[in-house]
Amino acid sequence: MPASQNKSRDPLLQPLTIRGLTLKNRVMNTSHASAMDDDNMPGLRYQRYHEEKAKGGLSLTMFGGSSNVSPDSPSVFRQLDVGTDAIIPRFQEFSDRIHRHGAALMCQITHLGRRGDAQAGEWLPTIAPSAVREDLHRNFPREMDRHDIERVVRDFGQAARRCKEGGLDGLETLAGGHLIGQFLSPMTNLRSDGFGGSVENRTRFALMVHEEIRRQVGDDFVVGMRLTLDEGPGGARFDEVLQIAEILKREGAVDFFNCMVGRMDTEITLVEENMPGMNRPLAPYLETVGAFRRETGVPVFHAARVTDVANARHAIREGVLDMVAMTRAHIADPQIVNKIARGEEERIRPCIGASHCIYKKPHCIHNPASGRETLLPMEVPVSETPGRKVVVVGGGPAGMEAARVAALRGHNVVLFEAAAKLGGQIQLAAKTTWRKDLIQIVDWRESELDRLGVDVRCNVYAEAADVLAEAPDHVFVATGGMPDTPDIAGAGLVVTSWDLLSGDVRAGQEVLVCDHTGRYEPVAVADWLSAEGHRVTLATIDAQSATEMGYTDRIVFHKRLAMQGVETLAYLKLRSVRKDGNRLVATLAHELTGQTREIVTDQVVLETGTAPLDEVFLELQEGAANKGITDVVAMAGWSAQPDSDAQGYSLHRIGDAVTSRTIHAALLEAYRLAVYL
Repeated sequence: MPASQNKSRDPLLQPLTIRGLTLKNRVMNTSHASAMDDDNMPGLRYQRYHEEKAKGGLSLTMFGGSSNVSPDSPSVFRQLDVGTDAIIPRFQEFSDRIHRHGAALMCQITHLGRRGDAQAGEWLPTIAPSAVREDLHRNFPREMDRHDIERVVRDFGQAARRCKEGGLDGLETLAGGHLIGQFLSPMTNLRSDGFGGSVENRTRFALMVHEEIRRQVGDDFVVGMRLTLDEGPGGARFDEVLQIAEILKREGAVDFFNCMVGRMDTEITLVEENMPGMNRPLAPYLETVGAFRRETGVPVFHAARVTDVANARHAIREGVLDMVAMTRAHIADPQIVNKIARGEEERIRPCIGASHCIYKKPHCIHNPASGRETLLPMEVPVSETPGRKVVVVGGGPAGMEAARVAALRGHNVVLFEAAAKLGGQIQLAAKTTWRKDLIQIVDWRESELDRLGVDVRCNVYAEAADVLAEAPDHVFVATGGMPDTPDIAGAGLVVTSWDLLSGDVRAGQEVLVCDHTGRYEPVAVADWLSAEGHRVTLATIDAQSATEMGYTDRIVFHKRLAMQGVETLAYLKLRSVRKDGNRLVATLAHELTGQTREIVTDQVVLETGTAPLDEVFLELQEGAANKGITDVVAMAGWSAQPDSDAQGYSLHRIGDAVTSRTIHAALLEAYRLAVYL
């Protein structure tokens, strides 16, 4: 379909006008705490992060997740400070930058209430409607008096004034889980005065805040609210929230609702309800949000795992939403809207829901440039000297990325892979229970390599002679690693997750999984085995399993293992394994006390990371112009590797061929080297 025809018919590309502000299409980015601030201000890095999304074609980028309005709402996860006039010139710079690309810009403002930290910022006590502690942030708030209420209302108004003077197009307050929402919820509002009890009373604080905001910004400024539609048992339920919305609508307090579902006061509710990831279905709340929109008749925005264009288009076409927020999807690919408009949807880099952007804010697991916009180009530029020969040995994530980027630079690329298909360790990881979407990291790159004409040769165990036969100018060795050999008695009796997931070894009925890394492999294989009906014990050297993971994945694994009856033993390290008839006896030592214990089982799985497969690298080193040395000073400076006067090819090891690391680390290393070829 021609681009012009695509724009005229696609529901996602139609404009929307709210209070005089016309948004050029229906795709947006919601505000989130990106941890890119400069002393709680939106400096150049912060602005460039959002500018890439504006350049990518969306109509609205919201920023400043949980931006604070008051001194007793401190920065606990690197939010912006909208409580000072010092932010106004930064807002003005930001607005000019985003408006140049035809996009609108809005900020989220809030008071954390009980979600704050009394030992952060100015060390002020946290405040809340009632003295109800939040489990996640763990502070004991004091109950607000009338003075507190009036003070915070004024602070919201002044923060809104700063947004207006900063040239922004609008703002939203954050109700769900934060101070406004704490007044709305019967779970956190136990008051018996005019701010508690009935729905009308519990809505009073929100009305006061929005009335003061409107007084400060006037009638030509868009003001919305991010609202939780259903908190579940004990909290504000859907019917009550409809009443709250009707009051706000009746009083003219909001121009839009940005809707979410669920609570955020524990790790598990935050991950499974408020910010659903890979373990949840796509777009899980569209039905609820659609029902809310039908009842209220107020424009509705929404973000919650709407990561694919098909669901986004459906939500707009069927009137479920007025604006669809593809926030994490834009971290994966800021060019979503431009690709839709050009008829290139199949080229959109998929968000797989790995939540890496929440754990390592705001870096996408497989877009190395996201969050590094001042250091790396988001779109790979063509080389000034295209046509060089690039050989990549190894088709795991690092090798695929090096080949993709080198081809985009305009070079002729050959990729050797020993296995029958590309993907490396991701092929194994994607076989586990709820992490199957990891395979999209491979699928997208495979499609791009095919489109770019990369010469991919699978089932080829490339040696130095094979590489040299291609007369390369640049060589990347991305041969990965193999499970490290443990230095324990009876090492030959243990197996690894690789053995089981590949099908090379059959799983025993009773399995002891020994976690010496704190990474994904031990818990993923324990989860997979227990889900298949095996009796599993998980022993970890740490205080808890999955220590190196972000909480978004760790808590999901912990819940699944608990539900599947896996016993987890802390501070235990495998020392030896011996046979006892048809069974195995594992001896483990306690990391703190040194005391040993024995566990009898059918099978022992041990995870100790990987050791590099670097034979071909070592063979190629002597003939390389750089002797295989990757200049760490240049890497640290995010610049090209220094030129060598010597004859020969450049040679670099990347990914697990260097040392055992993560998917993101491997992709980043490949990108930052290949983008300068």
